[in-house]
Amino acid sequence: MSEVVALYPGTFDPVTNGHTDVVRRAAALFDCLIVAVYDGNHKRVTFDINERVGMLQEAITDAPNVKVIPFRGLTVDFARETGAKAIVRGLRITSDFEYEGAMALMNRHLDDDIETVCLFSSIENQYVSSSRVKEIASLGGNISGLVPPNVVVPTASKLTP
Repeated sequence: MSEVVALYPGTFDPVTNGHTDVVRRAAALFDCLIVAVYDGNHKRVTFDINERVGMLQEAITDAPNVKVIPFRGLTVDFARETGAKAIVRGLRITSDFEYEGAMALMNRHLDDDIETVCLFSSIENQYVSSSRVKEIASLGGNISGLVPPNVVVPTASKLTP
């Protein structure tokens, strides 16, 4: 039987406790989970690709079957390149469901051999998003408890006025 690989793509700017929760839960479902950090130019990011990859790697050292890799281009193309059979997505709120549903249908249109698997966020992470974390940090608020410990200082120092 061959190894089942899944891809969890995102910008992870910065990585949150919601992201790491999905990583750990997806890693328990698949033989190999590739966390694909998007290095495109359609979003303005706070952290460069090396910082985002590094923070993620440090935050999930307890997940041995997880690889963190930067990528560009279409997610389905990268999934195909890496041999992933599934794209993992996290769902927090109703608007996530609509957005991710449309994205899953488009990805299926582009490659119907790759499935989308959605994991619902844990209750404690339902309200956590990278944009909300950045907003809180930029206003001097405490983001510990929302992001992994290794992400608190870099985020606060980049965003605090």
